[in-house]
Amino acid sequence: MKKFLISMLCPALFVLATSLAMPAFAADDSAASPTSESSTTSMKILYDKLKADKKLVVADNMSLTKAEEKGFWPIYDAYQKDLNKINERMAKVIKDYALAYNNNKGTVTSVTAKQLIDETIAIELDEAKLKQSYVPKLGKVLPAAKVARYVQIENKIRAIVRYSLADMIPLVE
Repeated sequence: MKKFLISMLCPALFVLATSLAMPAFAADDSAASPTSESSTTSMKILYDKLKADKKLVVADNMSLTKAEEKGFWPIYDAYQKDLNKINERMAKVIKDYALAYNNNKGTVTSVTAKQLIDETIAIELDEAKLKQSYVPKLGKVLPAAKVARYVQIENKIRAIVRYSLADMIPLVE
């Protein structure tokens, strides 16, 4: 069995997580805005690199036959597109939390906290539903063991991103 290559993806995932969280919680408002043209271009380059690296990790660890590849990659691409919508929602929650946190010197109102909790849980539920909806699609083109392997790879990658974000985002006061 091939060695799991997640370690090659870790630096890119860490940079992505850092780019999502750190500018949002920066104390100096005079720093470049995360929405500036230069920052947007850098994020696009990082996103494209991360996407390519992730696909390489998946390809290296799935051991797909030619026939399986034909069925798998279109499903993979569709899943990544749908997963990106969830990622965008989570980035918005992080941005909203950062705004509330920075505007209130580390505290967040009860109303804001409840809204952030509700949206975060909704995102997690939607991610689970998304994964659940793709398992049968994958099962039509892959044996169950390879579907399980792919789900494991996705779970490991998501865990790395979540850990990096959790490590960088300050707790509510």
